[in-house]
Formats: sequence, structure tokens, C-alpha cells
Amino acid sequence: MLETSARLLKLLSLFQAQRDWSGPELSARLGVSTRTIRNDVERLRSLGYPVHASPGVAGGYRLGAGAALPPLLLDDEEAVAVAVGLGRAAGGGVEGIEETSVRALAKLEQVLPSRLRRRVSALNAYTVQIPGNQPSVPPEVLTTIANAARDHERLRFDYTAHEGEPTVRNVEPYRLVHRRGRWYLVGYDVERDDWRTFRVDRVRPRTPAGPRFTPRELPGDGDVAAYVEKGLSTAMWRHRATVLLHAPAADVRALPLGLEAEPVDDRTCRLELGGDDLGGMAAWLGFLGVDFEVLDPPELAEHVLRLAERYRRAVSGR
Repeated sequence: MLETSARLLKLLSLFQAQRDWSGPELSARLGVSTRTIRNDVERLRSLGYPVHASPGVAGGYRLGAGAALPPLLLDDEEAVAVAVGLGRAAGGGVEGIEETSVRALAKLEQVLPSRLRRRVSALNAYTVQIPGNQPSVPPEVLTTIANAARDHERLRFDYTAHEGEPTVRNVEPYRLVHRRGRWYLVGYDVERDDWRTFRVDRVRPRTPAGPRFTPRELPGDGDVAAYVEKGLSTAMWRHRATVLLHAPAADVRALPLGLEAEPVDDRTCRLELGGDDLGGMAAWLGFLGVDFEVLDPPELAEHVLRLAERYRRAVSGR
């Protein structure tokens, strides 16, 4: 009986980690026959877990949604992550879920082992949140996108571009990324035949979801965070610029700013950047601590000149 209970827990963990499983896959994972898998599935159903089965070659098992929420299995790292995340959400991280997060956190902390409770307490005590004025995102939008990405289903949504123009997009969702206080969706835009990054606060999903798709490989080395960061440096901003830095590309890349500089020769490199304010971009370039030339646009060069004149006036009396 103890062996059967342990196997049921492992089977449940597999169902919660991946949506679809075939009988032979589960049989190989658990080291039992497909008949035993069928019996274990029936046991889970009797415990209130809605496990659906589909016949045929392409059939298998799937943990579905039921009338009530059955218990979830979390490993140590997942439990800590959920507890910390609920604590952050209780402080207003996602629109409209502060009170719900507090109730869920209270339930979770009640059953956390003492060793995990100490880890959560330490993380909360030594992590400082700086409130910002970034737009919040309804939780149902995040879950809709996350589910579509998990199930490899196309996502159709209304999207408001940076210029305010409304569009309808048809995207194969890849990942959700939280960066600089905002949520971003990385996905393959089917109609534009290219990868795109979307601000989730401008996304309004349409239902039902589209057809299933075969996941594509992300361009580059597959680092989705680096991909988003590179996009944020140019495409997501109102103004874009190109400057020539009088420093080796390796030295610029070594700065703790995540810059992707393109080498021109051994002593110079080209940098593309973006921003919503040309004056702020001019000031930021001065913080790099290297000589530079503005290649484009001319308006940025004018802001650099005005800033240089202001600095000159600041010391002209000395």
C-alpha cells in the first residue's frame, strides 16, 4: 500500500508538471505496466482529480479542471517561490489580487515546514521592493498567455502599439518575461513571419485559443531574457539612436549594463539604443565614461550639444 501511495504521488506530480502524457510514457517513467497506470488513474479520479483519457494512437491522459480544486504537489523550491510571489503580489504586483494573495499566503504558511518557513522569512526580510508607476496587468491575462504557451496553442489578441494604433495579432506564444517592472510576451508572429516582443499591459486576449503549433527555437542562443533586453534597448522605445563609442567592444560589453556593442575596429564600436526622451538619452551616454559620436538621429546630437553647453556654463565662473 505504501508503494502504491508513493507511486500515486509521483504520477500526480507528473500530471501537474506536464499537461499531456501517453500511457507508455507514464509506464516508462514509473516502471510499471500500462494496466497499472490505468488503475492508478482510477484511484486519482476517486480522490477528486479529474484525469481525462483519450483513446487511440494519439491518445493519452490529461489532468483537467474539476468542480473543486484538488491538492497540489509542490517541491521545496516551488513552495518557496510561491510563498515569496504571493507576498509580493499582496503588496500590489498584479492588479486586483492583493487580498486574495494574502488569504492564499496564510494557507500556504500554515503547512510550510519550518525549514522552508525560515527561507521565506529571510527572503522577505532582506529583499526590498521599490514601488513604481508601471502599468499593472490583470492576472487572467497572464494566466491565459501562460496556458497558451504551455499547451502550444496560438494566441489571438488585440494589441495597442507604441504609437497608439490598435492591431490584431496572431502569435505562437513562447515565454512571459518580467523585466524592468513590466511583463513582456515573446512569441512568433505568424502573419509577420518573425519573432516579436509585446508589452502584456497592451494585450487583450481573444478566446477561444487558436490551433496547436510545434514550438520554434528562439533566435540566438535561446536566452529569452537576453532577447527581451536587446529588444528593450531599441524597439520598445519612441526614439532610436546609433552612436560610435571610442572604446573596444569588449570593454563596453564588460560594463554592468548588458550592452550589445558591435565592433568597428580594435578601438571603436557601434551601439544602438532607445528611449522615450532624447534629453535623457544624451545624459545617459555621458554616464558611460567614454568618448562618443552621435551617428543618428540629428535631434539627439542637438540634445548632446545643449547638455554640453549647460555643463560648460556650470563651470564657466571658475
